[in-house]
Amino acid sequence: MSDHSVFIIDDDPAVRDALLRVLRGRGVRARGFASGTEFFAALPEDASACVITDVRMPGMGGAEIVRRLADLRETWPVIVITGHADVSMAVEMMKAGIVDFIEKPFDPARLVEVVKGCLAQLGDLDARQQARQQTRQRLARLTPRERQVFDALVAGASNKEMALNLKISPRTVEVFRAKVMTKMEADSLSALVRMGLMLT
Repeated sequence: MSDHSVFIIDDDPAVRDALLRVLRGRGVRARGFASGTEFFAALPEDASACVITDVRMPGMGGAEIVRRLADLRETWPVIVITGHADVSMAVEMMKAGIVDFIEKPFDPARLVEVVKGCLAQLGDLDARQQARQQTRQRLARLTPRERQVFDALVAGASNKEMALNLKISPRTVEVFRAKVMTKMEADSLSALVRMGLMLT
């Protein structure tokens, strides 16, 4: 289903094993942890992953796991498993940034759908990170003057405004603009502006 891992944190071995069995049966790379403490003690090195955690556990509960993950791995989406009495807490946690919550006893099909959405979100995130990296590499090719033209284009300046601000002729602006478009591999001005906005 995905190259990303799903990490399950639940103190109930039966629930943890059931989650692992369902996900692995759908081709998801999944690993279980008995507590938040165990998870953070062996925090996986994955650049991005999805975490499923119970709300109520001895010691470190789901809310604290979510807070600590936000500090350490802000791009890791979290799904929370909750009992009926914990729904209001799960809703509060959604406001704080979790992706979704699943009520116990969980429906395997519902679980898989939520995890699919979580993994798709990670795929989108990876694509955006890769695009940002490519844009930075292309920016590094620009000369200082070309970078000035790039910044002016992204800011919405006209050729005439750039010529006045940079103290060069409009014709020279056009030459630099063409070079910027080529080096940045942008097929349109809107594509170039999107690259600039991606880095802000």
